[in-house]
Amino acid sequence: MNLSVNRNGQKATDTNMNGNKILFIAAAAAAVLTVIYILWNGGCLLPLWIDWKDTTLYTDTGDPKEIVLEHKTIRLINDTDVIWTMPKDIKVQDAAYCDIDSDGNKELILLCWKVGRYGEDKPFWVKRDEKKWSQHIFVYTVNDGKIKPKWMSSYIGQDVSQMNIYKQHLLLTAPNGQTSGWIWDSWGFTREDIDISFTVFGDNLIHEPIYRYGLDNAEGFDFLYENVKDIISESDISVINQETPLTDEAGKYSGYPRFGTPVEVGQAIADAGFDIVTCATNHACDKGVSGITFTKKFFDEHDILCLGIQSENEDEYVPYKMISRGNTKFALFNYTYGSNGFSFPDDKSYMLHILNDKEQIQADIKDAKTKADIIMMFVHWGTEYNEQPDEMQKEWTQVFLESGVDIVVGTHPHVLQPYEMLCDDSGHKMLVYYSIGNYISAQKEKECIKGGMAQFTISLTQDGYEIEDYTLKPLMITRQKGGKYTTSLPPSCNDY
Repeated sequence: MNLSVNRNGQKATDTNMNGNKILFIAAAAAAVLTVIYILWNGGCLLPLWIDWKDTTLYTDTGDPKEIVLEHKTIRLINDTDVIWTMPKDIKVQDAAYCDIDSDGNKELILLCWKVGRYGEDKPFWVKRDEKKWSQHIFVYTVNDGKIKPKWMSSYIGQDVSQMNIYKQHLLLTAPNGQTSGWIWDSWGFTREDIDISFTVFGDNLIHEPIYRYGLDNAEGFDFLYENVKDIISESDISVINQETPLTDEAGKYSGYPRFGTPVEVGQAIADAGFDIVTCATNHACDKGVSGITFTKKFFDEHDILCLGIQSENEDEYVPYKMISRGNTKFALFNYTYGSNGFSFPDDKSYMLHILNDKEQIQADIKDAKTKADIIMMFVHWGTEYNEQPDEMQKEWTQVFLESGVDIVVGTHPHVLQPYEMLCDDSGHKMLVYYSIGNYISAQKEKECIKGGMAQFTISLTQDGYEIEDYTLKPLMITRQKGGKYTTSLPPSCNDY
């Protein structure tokens, strides 16, 4: 009997102990889950790569005086009074205060984290938001001590370890170092292309054998650019130096020394997809004032930006032209060293842009820098057949560097010369190609049949615009049977 009682008691004791263990494990699990939830809800379990910034931004209105980012939250402060604080469920990674939308008033831009993929509003087809943390961009207006939401983004679609503002460009850098650019567009940010590629070809020097072949064959002049057409289409901006003036009068067709090029060559340039032609050359005046006017009008009518010459119908000197890709603005200059002795009437001297008035050119560059992000200089200069830059090129290169030019591309010597990246005392860099040689010509000299193709990319980085991936690829001019001249990349296309 006693044995039976002991056994039953032992069983009850074991049952109680097992129950206590279960309760303890459940309580411990609940405690762990509670701690995890508290840590998760507080943002403590967010990715370790996040760089949480602490900073103070000072306003120029004095109301509020300071915007303080500290401990993952934002506070607006007047003297010692906190007039606004970010809700606790928003964790702020970084902040900036600037006029991001170019409306004349500064905005507060926040890179932040919140639970859910959407901002204040979600699409009507989404019934329930996600219950996980994601990154967002919030934009607020701050006026008269009041903060008002301006734009509250949904999940931005990428991980962002760093936010930078360059002028009106929002730059978001991923943990792997890849940067994307964003610009304010009416209502909210849209992505922009921050890498703009250029390809620049040398002298399009149309000697008589070249244009005779084109006129005598049904294929026309497309053969001149057929081997580089894919390269042109792959470049954001493509440029060629049109050495010789165009004409639609057969009686004016001519080669060296006074060139007159069939207008069909211009049509082939348009058909190949070129964006820009540089026309300030020593042969630009070979057909007089009317030749310049005709050439300029042709390219204008075909939506090709024509640099370095102006028609006789234009009323004033236009030293540079602007071109944009996305939100990046380029100011483009084009000069020649001379005009082979041709003289313009005093009131038409601007028809060909001559590299002579240093002070005027410096003033024009200074003006362009107020309007453009990048200054580019296309220059017809140097000594023919000389494979090294001469003193004139070196002197003007220094002028351009001191004036803040970013890129210089030279033509005229008909041969390749070196290229290099220069840097002034302030740290400003300038890429200069002293001569990229011929694109096409019938010159027989060995050094003249190897031209060049300058390629470079303008990239918007956290530190501003940078020139990247700059090269000079050789091109070969070949005369085939039947008198057909073509230009192509050599089988082994290494840098010059």
